[in-house]
Amino acid sequence: MSGALEGVRVVDLSHVLAAPTCSMYLADLGAEVLHIEPNNGDDSREFGPYVGNERDKNKSAYFISLNRNKKSIVLNLKDKRGKQILRDLIKVSDVVLENFRPTTMKKLKFDWPDIQKINPRVVYCSICGFGHDCLPQYSERPAYDMVAQAYSGIMSITGPENGVPCRVGSSIGDIISGLQAAIGILAALIYRNESGRGQYLDCSMVDALFSVLENAVARHTVTKEIPGPLGGAHASVTPFQGFKTKDGSWFVAAIGNDKLWKKYCKIIDRPDLTNHPDYATNLLRTENRQELIPVLSEEMVKKTMKEWVALFEEAQLPYSPINNIKDICEDPNINYRNMMMEIDQPGIGMMRIAGSPIKLSETPGTVYAPAPALGQHSTWMLKEILGYSSEEIDDFKKELVISDGTDGA
Repeated sequence: MSGALEGVRVVDLSHVLAAPTCSMYLADLGAEVLHIEPNNGDDSREFGPYVGNERDKNKSAYFISLNRNKKSIVLNLKDKRGKQILRDLIKVSDVVLENFRPTTMKKLKFDWPDIQKINPRVVYCSICGFGHDCLPQYSERPAYDMVAQAYSGIMSITGPENGVPCRVGSSIGDIISGLQAAIGILAALIYRNESGRGQYLDCSMVDALFSVLENAVARHTVTKEIPGPLGGAHASVTPFQGFKTKDGSWFVAAIGNDKLWKKYCKIIDRPDLTNHPDYATNLLRTENRQELIPVLSEEMVKKTMKEWVALFEEAQLPYSPINNIKDICEDPNINYRNMMMEIDQPGIGMMRIAGSPIKLSETPGTVYAPAPALGQHSTWMLKEILGYSSEEIDDFKKELVISDGTDGA
């Protein structure tokens, strides 16, 4: 499958979610991603659910959803010959990607100074909790997405108003840092193509989440306020939240300016609120949210979801039902835009996964290959990319330097 990144080769030493998210998008865009796995495989192969409820490393739906379009090699990096194979792959690649603790690659002799010597044109990207260039006490501090969400402050503004801090429902620290890493890698490749020099990209999950706190940081620096959670409401726009309807469904009304407010007052049959001295402008509505929202809630519960949809459609007001996961997976527009795609996963058959959101007109991101079985491409990489002989490859397998995922490494 050709794509915008055709000809770009990525040595992917990642595991679980942050860096695999990055390499997934690069692969969607046509990069050749060589996923280097240890004997037991990427940790996410141990995450359920398993297709068919069979605990099989090649049937983890979690792993499959993140590793489409990639190739897998099982490589023993404790063996000097395994390290040499990795060096050989780096020599003929454009990108090296990993998300270990900061000292891991240094111990393996594959940190940035080492890799520069192997291939000075390579772009090397690391993703970790607190960054590689950090205060000494953070250099070995372990971090999962939950830790990054807590540390970054995003949990303090998530959840019901006056409630306990809540984790955002998806692992956005991993996902956002993976996306930012992909942006940085693409920028570094453009620079490399012009200058001939590779460079190092240091990504932090905490940095990623701090960078998307939006107006919470601005509110604090300007007003000294410490923002807290507001449930489904917005700190600066009102009404901009979910309301319960007559049939018990939840419906979001996003009234983002004063013109929309006038239309909204009309369709809820409360024209008296349009120029009310406490609610006439967005600033006033936000300042008086505690008094206004109960009034609007009383009106919104008088009609069903279906009735509100019809009224909002006719008035061209921004709205949405609050979909559950079943709803959105079956949504006609999501499916029209190929955001749900079928792949023929070996050993499983046809299964549906999320598609690529990168909709370029000429070279769109797409799902063109299933996730690899553990070590599926070990022999192929050594033979086709590095030119090792069949005899050498057989010896590597016998001596547990590489594996096809069945015999260990």
